[in-house]
Amino acid sequence: MEEREIAARLAELDGWQLSPDGKAIARRFEFKGFAKAVEMANLAAWLGNKRNHHPDVRFGWGYCEVAFTTHDAGGLTEADFVSAARLNELVA
Repeated sequence: MEEREIAARLAELDGWQLSPDGKAIARRFEFKGFAKAVEMANLAAWLGNKRNHHPDVRFGWGYCEVAFTTHDAGGLTEADFVSAARLNELVA
């Protein structure tokens, strides 16, 4: 994807940021406690399995970080932005 298109798509996604290398989009979700962070990690994993587009997920006490990239393409594709938008819808 072109930089302009990435910037435009990212502007439509609440809470998501471009990674420093420009190859992924990520969002940090914050919670009180560990259980909600685990639930968020499981939700992101479930969505990845359902869409066959798997995110990188990190979590710990009070947070869950989700990142989408298309490894085969070596960067961002439409699938990353669609998956991020769908995850936003699920947690809204």
